[in-house]
Amino acid sequence: MSKHLLVTGGAGFIGANFISHLLNHSNYFITNVDSLTYAGNNENIKPFEKSNRYRFIKCDIGNEQELQFVFDQEYEAIINFAAESHVDRSILNAAPFIHTNIIGTFNLLQAVLSGKARKMIQISTDEVYGSLKPQDPPFTEETPLAPNNPYSASKASADLLVRSFYKTHQLPLIITRCSNNYGPMQHPEKFIPKIITNALNNEEIPLYGDGFNIRDWIYVEDHCRAIHMVLEKGVPGEVYNIGGAEEKTNLEVIRFILKQLGKDEHLIKHIEDRKGHDRRYAMNSTKLSRELGWKPLVSFHEGIQKTIEWYKHRRHENR
Repeated sequence: MSKHLLVTGGAGFIGANFISHLLNHSNYFITNVDSLTYAGNNENIKPFEKSNRYRFIKCDIGNEQELQFVFDQEYEAIINFAAESHVDRSILNAAPFIHTNIIGTFNLLQAVLSGKARKMIQISTDEVYGSLKPQDPPFTEETPLAPNNPYSASKASADLLVRSFYKTHQLPLIITRCSNNYGPMQHPEKFIPKIITNALNNEEIPLYGDGFNIRDWIYVEDHCRAIHMVLEKGVPGEVYNIGGAEEKTNLEVIRFILKQLGKDEHLIKHIEDRKGHDRRYAMNSTKLSRELGWKPLVSFHEGIQKTIEWYKHRRHENR
């Protein structure tokens, strides 16, 4: 019997990569819903239109009326990628983050509660844990939530809603929290795509503060494999951290990419630090590795090479 998944936010960076992964590595039928705001890109999902296991519905998950049209069938699972995710935008205006990340998640939980989907995986972020000091051990699933900006606060709020629906209603709900993703199809306002595109155009690359903020990087395909494993074998009520074990300072990342592109470091321009800029993120993925057998397969060096080639190809196509 055919199994149908509802993927929300599937025109975005990680969602589109996940749909591509499932179409290539599973037999699921996929309904993709996306409101196609600035972060959702029609180009990301065009290749899927040729598949008879895929359909797209334009929908805002924060709009209960629109969402009703999506549930014309029962789904095996909802995979909730839909989110406003850019920290700078959340600082300027938090309202869209409350609408999509909190109200949207609530609407999906209501759908699971009413039997329209058998389970749900909430795709969250390492940012809900706040910031680490240089010598602190990486975040585990037991680390208390301590978000430091409106984006991460909205994601933490959604996680707490998911936890409450699990505890209250015993619904089959799982939360995954991942470190910084990079790879093909990422919006150019994000850190690594901005470095690559600016460098290719010989434009200045803005760097917040001293450049020594640390992030744990993971190639998007490794993240997609992890979510697929959680979908198949994850335990309801659990949280799974997903990390690439690739901690780098922002300055290291820029220098590495510039070296790969043969560009001069004079392109780097230090700018005033971001408000509420977390100093360091790092994820401990031991639980996911031990219980489900996952580990990252793509090194930072290999992943950056693949990412650079994708943006070069895209740039060539747009000329």
